[in-house]
Amino acid sequence: MNLRNILFLILIVAIAFFLRFYKVTEVPPSLNWDEVSIAYNAYSVMKTGKDEWGVTFPVHFKAYGEYKLPAQIYVSIPGIYLFGLNELGVRITPVIYGTLTVLLLYFLTRKIFRSDLIGATAAFLLAISPWHIQLTRASFESSFAVFWIVLGVWLLVKGFEDKKWLILAMIPLALSVYTYNSARVFVPLFLVVILWIYRKDLLRWKKQLLVVLILFGVLLLPLVPFTVSQDRNSRYKLVSVTDDPGLVPRINERRGLSTLPDPLPRLIHNKVTYISYYIASNYLAHFTPDFLFISGAPHKQHHVQGVGQLYLFQLPLLFIGLYCLFKEKNKFRFLLSSWILLGFVPVSVTNDSIPHALRTMITLPPFLMVCGLGIVKGWQWVKNRGQILSSIVLLTFTAMVVFSIYLYLQNLFFVYPKNYSRDWQYGYKEVVEYVKENQDKYDTVIFSRHYGEPHMFMLFFLGFDPVQYQNNSNLIRFETHDWVRVLKFDKYYFPDLGDTGTKFEDIIEENQGKKLLFIGKGGDLPSDVPRLKTVNFLDGNLAFEIVEWN
Repeated sequence: MNLRNILFLILIVAIAFFLRFYKVTEVPPSLNWDEVSIAYNAYSVMKTGKDEWGVTFPVHFKAYGEYKLPAQIYVSIPGIYLFGLNELGVRITPVIYGTLTVLLLYFLTRKIFRSDLIGATAAFLLAISPWHIQLTRASFESSFAVFWIVLGVWLLVKGFEDKKWLILAMIPLALSVYTYNSARVFVPLFLVVILWIYRKDLLRWKKQLLVVLILFGVLLLPLVPFTVSQDRNSRYKLVSVTDDPGLVPRINERRGLSTLPDPLPRLIHNKVTYISYYIASNYLAHFTPDFLFISGAPHKQHHVQGVGQLYLFQLPLLFIGLYCLFKEKNKFRFLLSSWILLGFVPVSVTNDSIPHALRTMITLPPFLMVCGLGIVKGWQWVKNRGQILSSIVLLTFTAMVVFSIYLYLQNLFFVYPKNYSRDWQYGYKEVVEYVKENQDKYDTVIFSRHYGEPHMFMLFFLGFDPVQYQNNSNLIRFETHDWVRVLKFDKYYFPDLGDTGTKFEDIIEENQGKKLLFIGKGGDLPSDVPRLKTVNFLDGNLAFEIVEWN
């Protein structure tokens, strides 16, 4: 690399860092329940060597009952140690590895295409990517998986020339399996497919290849006890298309409506055909222009609404890049195409929020590498058509890129936080700060669980001592549909307040002579009781009300 390329790369990395770090404690507008769970378990391990359940250095963190993989939690410890149990302490970690992923993508792309320019272009596209920015400004495990996969594939590609890199590649690829559930499916599939496609190249190093496979297997051994335990299906049951309670009734309904003679209704409408149809539908939903270039994923935490996962200007570049990739018979064309095609396999067997940005983020790097190739090859073609045309195309394309980035950043920093603060569980921090200042006045604090997992926000924002929580005599947990609910700990009580849950009057009746502090959503608390404080979402709608009862 010459000095100009080095300076250009530094600029790209600086842009990537800025777009992930600027106002990171305010955008997204608050920590969500997964972020506080990841952070508090990291804090608990840092302080005690145990998670919130009292398990010493676990490989799987039970958390809410979904058994989080460990990598994101352990890697969050340094940030929390340096900056404290707060928004910056939680989010500085994804900002750092998100920025480093941009640098790694440069090296991977340069290696595949043997071009500094294509490498820098792909890195720049990742630096400004709405998909990547969103999921590295908050603590999402999938973005950490991308970091390890990009590093692993880079070493794997280097291994085609020098066999020692093949062995080293297994370390980050194995680590990616400890980050996020999609990687547990994708990485083994990807390695099998790559081994098959490039068998002529790889089998010449049979001894080293055997070492590679053994090393990968050994690194995954800590996952085996959980894999063979009864708890292994907890997360899968929550999201699997096969666990849909309406599956059998819908099949029976379709059989009943069928006018075909027996046994055709049974042959056409059954679990195999139904599940196959939904898996195929889920898979193909991620290749639509709406998901990739126009509206993006529907889940409001995972994506800024009204923006594609990729910019619209990348649409023609993707086709140009694919055309050049195969026309020029790049050695790694099947590696990149397999990466994209296999990256959507894990999400295809799930049943919620399809298409899904979080579970498919591992496909982003090859998309951007192909787009980077499309930009460079397209520009070379335009330059050969004359100065006038190249000037017009350059100005037009630059204007499109700048305008697209401007619209996205305007949405991200000004529109998105206001419109979707409710989706980020905004208001918990403000409520817990009030509790922290006033809780000594009350015997019991009653906090409605309407918005989900208030106990974890209480633990996080109070900085509650993990030892006291692990050994709290007043701790009451119960499980329902593979999810853990915390009903009580210490002086805090988390019922389902309201007409359909535990009533305000019943709690008062059970706590005669006690001074109580109530926190609920609008409608949970009697209108004739004076409000001590109200907390609104950023769009002005009511989030929480706080009242007391003597």
